[in-house]
Amino acid sequence: MTSVRQEKAKFRTGARLHRARYRRILRFAAWHLVVTWWFELFLPRIWLGKIAERNRAQRMRRFARRFHNLAVDLGGLMIKVGQFMSSRLDVLPPEITAELEGLQDEVPPVPFAAIRALAETELGAPLETLFASVDPTPIAAASLGQAHRAQLRPDDADDTGLDAVVLKVQRPGIDEIVAIDLAALRKVGRWLSHVRLVSDRANAPALVEEFATTSRQEIDYLNEAANLERFAEDFATDPRVRTPKVVWERTTRQVLTLEDVTAIKITDSQRLLAAGIDPVKVAPVFAEIMFEQLFTNGFFHADPHPGNIFVTPNPEPSAEHPWTVTFIDFGMMGEVSAQTRSGLRKLLIAAAGRDGKGLVSAISDVGVLVPSADSAALERAMTELFARFGGMGFAELKEVDPHEFSDFAAEFGDVVRSLPFQLPENFLLIIRAMSLTSGVCSSLDPRFNLWDSVEPFAAQLLHDERGNLVRDVAKEAFDVASLTLRLPKRVDALLSQLEEGSQTVANPRLERHLVRLIRITQGGVAAVVFAALLISGAVIRAEDLVLGNVLMMVSAVPLLHSLWSARSLR
Repeated sequence: MTSVRQEKAKFRTGARLHRARYRRILRFAAWHLVVTWWFELFLPRIWLGKIAERNRAQRMRRFARRFHNLAVDLGGLMIKVGQFMSSRLDVLPPEITAELEGLQDEVPPVPFAAIRALAETELGAPLETLFASVDPTPIAAASLGQAHRAQLRPDDADDTGLDAVVLKVQRPGIDEIVAIDLAALRKVGRWLSHVRLVSDRANAPALVEEFATTSRQEIDYLNEAANLERFAEDFATDPRVRTPKVVWERTTRQVLTLEDVTAIKITDSQRLLAAGIDPVKVAPVFAEIMFEQLFTNGFFHADPHPGNIFVTPNPEPSAEHPWTVTFIDFGMMGEVSAQTRSGLRKLLIAAAGRDGKGLVSAISDVGVLVPSADSAALERAMTELFARFGGMGFAELKEVDPHEFSDFAAEFGDVVRSLPFQLPENFLLIIRAMSLTSGVCSSLDPRFNLWDSVEPFAAQLLHDERGNLVRDVAKEAFDVASLTLRLPKRVDALLSQLEEGSQTVANPRLERHLVRLIRITQGGVAAVVFAALLISGAVIRAEDLVLGNVLMMVSAVPLLHSLWSARSLR
């Protein structure tokens, strides 16, 4: 009877704490939404915008500090929200991102006794019978779980080929905490959907749902293990990339056992140099690996912060591959659809080629710019942007005269702000991955120029796109030729059916018009086939001189047919 009362009291206490957590998140969000509305929307409308500008940086820092304290105190998804905000260097001011940057590592650990209890419940046996040893001191404490070093028992080590492993265990009660946090975030998302400044740019409720899906996947370690193996398969033949192996016999939904691949943290330049590894050479390799995930594989690591990436010296280093980039923590993964990936490839090629018009077209293709937008002004802005600042790295941009940036902003700022941009639902993780990639590379090399990595990768993509273009043109030419061959028979069949019907068609003039129509169609199709073959030959001639010349010569056949069709109509 006493135990039942204790359980009821515990349940009531838990429910009370959950309600308090929910209300605390909403109070924080509501207060800062009101403050933002007052300074950023109301004061400018009554011609007091200068007051808002005067203390904007101070307000931003105050907000970031308060959210930092809230996140550390509450933990759970609030840590994840802070981590997302700290990586949004593209849209959030440095006063916010700098303050929240520490949340990547600043998470208090759970006492080992609670971790042990959950792990033994999940695995169904005491840890002493499952592992030779488990270190009670965590090597990493994250918002949703924490990791401990362990040794497999000799028989398991023989079976798996592994000895040292990492035991990753969820934080006790994290399911309930995630549910409460998501309920609060959904409420905030609905609030934001009524703020036009936000709703014109993003579907806040949809973004919250995307975040919710990712968070629920992160607390399913079976899903993480499957992600790891899929990622490893994508890079199975790439000697630059390494991933840990999964010990499936010691893995459940809340416990994950992996090979211990701990090495040099990617941003630890001193240890890299001590190991004979030049950090400057690591940056472009890491960037290219991330590009391949996003633009080629379509399955990417969405949380590549420094704590999840190691540089591992090869035991038998070669001149070509003296080290590998080792990825861990595959709970937050993103997937890019074929259509979006095609748009991103176009965007990358246009950026590398400083093609303002192509860049705007690609932005529209991936859904960032709504189709109804008048993009002519944006094309001019992007062309001017490339002309002034194209090809510069972050270090070079810092040396540009601030007045030049001011002039550009004054000239094109209103144009960019007035266009109907939106944030597609599947872009949250893409932006996060690229923001973190840029930050890691800049940490490795302060003068790192992203263009130096983009341009060779874009050149390879362009080469691949040319091959795709030739295949597409050839397919279209084949389809058109097939239609041309079938068209006379179809018209003849139609005439036969009309003649055999109840209303006989016996109009020679109509038949002459149909024959003329067939010849016009054949001539037009022949012209299309001629153009397709000619363009195909011209596109690939630079890559394959023989095939290009053959296609260009063969194009003369449909050209002659087209001319004959035109002459016969006279």
